[in-house]
Amino acid sequence: MKIAVFVLKLLVFAYLGYLAVFLITGYDPQTPGYHPPFVIFILDTINLFIHEAGHFFFKPFGMWTYVFAGSFFQCFIPLLLLLVTWRQNISQIPYPGFWLGENLVNVSVYIRDAPTKHLKLLVSGLIHDWNWLLSDNLDAAEPLADIVFGLGLLLCVASVGGCAYYAWRSFREAPEMEE
Repeated sequence: MKIAVFVLKLLVFAYLGYLAVFLITGYDPQTPGYHPPFVIFILDTINLFIHEAGHFFFKPFGMWTYVFAGSFFQCFIPLLLLLVTWRQNISQIPYPGFWLGENLVNVSVYIRDAPTKHLKLLVSGLIHDWNWLLSDNLDAAEPLADIVFGLGLLLCVASVGGCAYYAWRSFREAPEMEE
């Protein structure tokens, strides 16, 4: 049983590794015919709902906060889950860590699109958040997107490494079971 659990954890580790490689090499939602892995599709759909909820909840606090709150809330929820997980069961921290990293990669695509506005928004006529936020300095979109993308990838890779570390640690520390 100990080996079966270890193998299962290694499979999860390998899948997260595959997803991290996809985020590095193939994550480009604005490309026609873009088809992400199912888990990335599900995460991006959840992220979109959280993003829009951020706009809804922060609307009373002014236009700048309202526009920024979508991306902020989208990253804040996984960060909050990461902090709660850290306090509850640190060995599970790679999962919300990966989600936070994937969110940052997702937001970086939105930031990078600010000058060109090629991304398809939910409804035509909506404000492009990052175009509005960076309207005084659209040249900052590229370097800011690079920083956010790099942080996201760093979190994803660290999460994959954490997954492997905690799988190995739990395997080493688990008592031998009689079959």
